[in-house]
Amino acid sequence: MAKLPTALLSRSLPSSTSALLSSTSRPTTSRIARQTTQQVRHATEVVRPKRPYTFTQIVQLSDGSTYTTRSTSPTPVHRSTKDTRNHLTWQPSESSLKNIELDEAGKLASFRERFGSAYDLADETEGADGKDDAAPVDSFADLMATYVRDDPNLKGGQVASNRVAKKGKKK
Repeated sequence: MAKLPTALLSRSLPSSTSALLSSTSRPTTSRIARQTTQQVRHATEVVRPKRPYTFTQIVQLSDGSTYTTRSTSPTPVHRSTKDTRNHLTWQPSESSLKNIELDEAGKLASFRERFGSAYDLADETEGADGKDDAAPVDSFADLMATYVRDDPNLKGGQVASNRVAKKGKKK
């Protein structure tokens, strides 16, 4: 026969059902109620900041130079395709980085045939006779002054007329 748990051994077991009906023993529910009303204090959880593990990584630039850094990427070597050595943003004077339109598939020619060359980014300041067609506008005020000068029906204020007069003296 198996042994009884120690909690059941401490209680006296009634020998008959009549003892259950007329029990004068101490009720056990008060002991259970007393245990559940006790205050339980667990340790509060301290939330720690999440700091991921960082690996030592070698970064190889496009010109072959390398430097070491810490990264969350587990790859030991990172080969960069666009970096400060081969990008127009960091090397604006480098002529080899300027975008030259290559029309290998003929798509650029078909676009120009359909829509013209008004969308080209190249500055064409030279005219057919070798002279400048239009001088570049320096500021917004100069642009507005050219509108005032060109439109005979538009009458500008004193400031606009002064600008037009000054433009005339420069020529």
